[in-house]
Amino acid sequence: MNILGVSCYYHDAAACLLQDGKVVAAAQEERFTRKKNSADFPVNAINYCIEAGDISFNDIDYIGFYEKPFLKFYRAVVNHLSSYPFSLKNFLDTMPIWLKDRLIMPLVFKKELGFNGKTLFIKHHLSHAASAFLVSPFEEAAILTADALGEWATTTCGIGRGCDIQILREMRYPHSLGLLYTAVTTYLGFEALRGEGKVMGLAAYGEPTYLDRLKEIVTVRPDGSFRLDERFFGFNSGSRMYSCRFVKAFGKARCPEDKVEQRHRDMAASLQALVEEIIITIARNLYSETRMDSLCLAGGVFLNCLLNRRLLEETPFKEVFIQPAAGDSGGALGAASYIYHSILKNPRTFVMRDAYLGPEFSKDRIRNILNNSGLSFKELIEEETARYTARLLSEGKAVGWFQGRMEWGPRALGNRSILADPRNPAAKEILNSRVKKREPFRPYAPAVLEEKASEFFELECESPFMLLAPRVREEKRALIPGATHVDGTARVQTVSNDTNPRFRRLIEEFEKLTGVPILINTSFNLRGEPIACTPEDAISCFKRSDMDSLVLEDFAVER
Repeated sequence: MNILGVSCYYHDAAACLLQDGKVVAAAQEERFTRKKNSADFPVNAINYCIEAGDISFNDIDYIGFYEKPFLKFYRAVVNHLSSYPFSLKNFLDTMPIWLKDRLIMPLVFKKELGFNGKTLFIKHHLSHAASAFLVSPFEEAAILTADALGEWATTTCGIGRGCDIQILREMRYPHSLGLLYTAVTTYLGFEALRGEGKVMGLAAYGEPTYLDRLKEIVTVRPDGSFRLDERFFGFNSGSRMYSCRFVKAFGKARCPEDKVEQRHRDMAASLQALVEEIIITIARNLYSETRMDSLCLAGGVFLNCLLNRRLLEETPFKEVFIQPAAGDSGGALGAASYIYHSILKNPRTFVMRDAYLGPEFSKDRIRNILNNSGLSFKELIEEETARYTARLLSEGKAVGWFQGRMEWGPRALGNRSILADPRNPAAKEILNSRVKKREPFRPYAPAVLEEKASEFFELECESPFMLLAPRVREEKRALIPGATHVDGTARVQTVSNDTNPRFRRLIEEFEKLTGVPILINTSFNLRGEPIACTPEDAISCFKRSDMDSLVLEDFAVER
């Protein structure tokens, strides 16, 4: 049975293909169009999934869409009416878009794909819940989802047992931690839907001096439920997400590219502290209610690795599974999984242990592309590639590493990565200024051999998707300064032989040379761009940066 999951029209449009319950392909549209966070109908991602599954559109049994458009449209109309006349411009801007395609998705699938079969619509947060629980290793688990908003829900608590998911309760728009985080992100001068991770990194440089003032506009109850004072926000009535009242309370907003001041750092730290406090309170209450040892997390809020670490440390849950594509792209997987398991009642056999679900490219194709690139290169034998690259890294070189299938989700996990030596205290400055061309405060993540992780980090579980930020052990911080954030944490990826033997072999060769079983691993892209998908993308990125070397499968390019 073939089920295609689709998410689009808000941000991070994506497609996912399930074949007999196994995820065989998944990708975001942005990787193909090179339009960051693309919300467009994901025709390229869909075509890729169909090709990867070796099927035609006629072989699709169901298409699952990650939300209910009519319910979302109802919410949009109600919000516009309640905010009139301030919402008139937004209403006039968005209504033609709704009427063009969002309310006629079966017709869109027929027009774009020639699909005449059944389309099923799954609620947004139910798609999130399914994307985490139904591919997790747990037979039963508590489920927590949080993002900006779906149809009405912004945060949900639920439970999963076998193939069934039950949503116990939800918070509703406009009371949203995701929208709060994005509103403050834009207030701090960063772009909505792109800058939230920057704010998380910036928070480490500040103190939560604004926390009490934020709590005056975000009322938090003992069970973790919360309400935003809408007078401080403009989610539906203006061109920005925060109001003049917010500026009056917290000071002038930062303009993009302005100098980052201490008050901006403190605001980021205060926001991070508030969101962590609320989510931890919700999680503790969810555990008290369910008494389940396992917790599944999805929704864009759970791309916040500092929050995820605290959930493990400060709640009674013993195990956590976080969907690697936790944002809206993961909704495509959730919709398809919910149809196969929860609606059609097929048993669960697939567990998502890695996220390598995107396109891959043959050596012949890469060789042909390099021949036409104007770059000098050499071809290595497979056994030599890891040793050769490890030597470059040990000499302080920044290396673009392009291997196998592209990752699913926003994190590069060793197949579309830029790598560096974590022992180098200047690594962050070099990568930010010369290679990635991004803000100087942005930290970098370590990829570590799975069995060595606890030696370097306060981490007692796997972290294959780079979604936990444990503390670096005090005695190891001087050894890996390039991978240690200013607050003593690191966003860790644990690498096993089962999930990525080629990347693991590289780290092992680096350990032989240096004694350190860790590499700095950041996404293969420049600031503001999607992660590289094709060899052409990787070569373009290499040419426009000061990367020292590029390794595409077994082909090596040096400047």
